[in-house]
Amino acid sequence: MVKLYKEQFGRGPESAWTRYSGPDCIVSLLTNSLTPVERTMRDMGEEQRLRDIRMMFQHATEPKFRADVEEITGRRVIGFMSGIDVHNDISCEVFTLEPEKA
Repeated sequence: MVKLYKEQFGRGPESAWTRYSGPDCIVSLLTNSLTPVERTMRDMGEEQRLRDIRMMFQHATEPKFRADVEEITGRRVIGFMSGIDVHNDISCEVFTLEPEKA
């Protein structure tokens, strides 16, 4: 996730935590990933605009996020959700994986 953020946003988060949350879900929490201009937007009171821009970037780069998780896990990603708390500079990426065949 850190590498993807660096590639897609020009700067990576200071910390990242990624874990399975059950057999078919992966959750990544990333902190301090806002760029200087994003921090300025937040400080100007443009929180919603900042969220909208981040979501647009996430949507535009979704195929890359999915492909990397699929390559690492060997499983197909069937759901991808992204969110950000702009006040605390915490982002999350959630990937739902196709259930493994028994």
